[in-house]
Amino acid sequence: MSDATPKLVRVVDAWIQPWNDVVVDALPWQTLNVLRRYGQTRLMEGVSLEEMYDELDRSSVDVFLVSGGPATPASEVFKTLDARPDDTVGVVWVDPTQGITASLRELERIVAEHRVCGVKLEPFYLRRDPTDRVFYPLYAKCEELGLTLQTQVGGTGPLFPSSTGRPLHIDDVALDFPDLSIVCGHVGSPWAEEMIHVAWKHENVYIDTSARLPRHFEPGFSKFLRSYGQDKCIFGTDWPLLDFDSTLAQVDTLELEPTVRTKFLAGNAIRAFGLGRFGFEAVRDDS
Repeated sequence: MSDATPKLVRVVDAWIQPWNDVVVDALPWQTLNVLRRYGQTRLMEGVSLEEMYDELDRSSVDVFLVSGGPATPASEVFKTLDARPDDTVGVVWVDPTQGITASLRELERIVAEHRVCGVKLEPFYLRRDPTDRVFYPLYAKCEELGLTLQTQVGGTGPLFPSSTGRPLHIDDVALDFPDLSIVCGHVGSPWAEEMIHVAWKHENVYIDTSARLPRHFEPGFSKFLRSYGQDKCIFGTDWPLLDFDSTLAQVDTLELEPTVRTKFLAGNAIRAFGLGRFGFEAVRDDS
């Protein structure tokens, strides 16, 4: 991709992850509950990287943010970034509970070697909420490196306690790190109104809709998306939990104004994750 020629995009998916047999083998048993509750037991066998790339090619999504995590080895994320340099950017995971200094050095190395825009935090896996002191050096390093923090909020599908996902934890983090862009995944249910308040309050806090079909959006969130929160909401699927095009088709039912739709599907993600540095620029969906 030439730095002088922006790549115009209509849709950014803010949360996908590899789901091959390497990932499935690393999953804790508690995570399998999500697959059962979503009726996605087929995913217990995994989806090869080749099948994944085929689905990406067939979708209407232009840019994919590919996530690592406690159960998603970074090697599988890097394979995808290397295979698809024109339409993928990484959101990586490092574990400060295994040594704060070592995790910060690892993050610096990853950023130097790979195309990365953010750090993923799924706090329930560590049974620590986002205000835990072990995460604060990581947040400071993200600010220093210009990385976005993407974190799970709301109740957990995996069989872990949900209390780490209370959006009010993000309120405290945003107060302490006002220059850190924070994207909160999965809307925040059953505390969606709490999440809306935190995103409205802080310039640096956003909400992504990964793992939530538009037909299941809470009325308060749909109102937020259409009106006073139109600059704060970001599209995502959490593929392979949700597929791309059927999720996008449901966006049509929201009856968004064209400018709001462009922000939701691309513009807000490009701003929140700093994707302009990789040459991406939003274009109106109907242009």
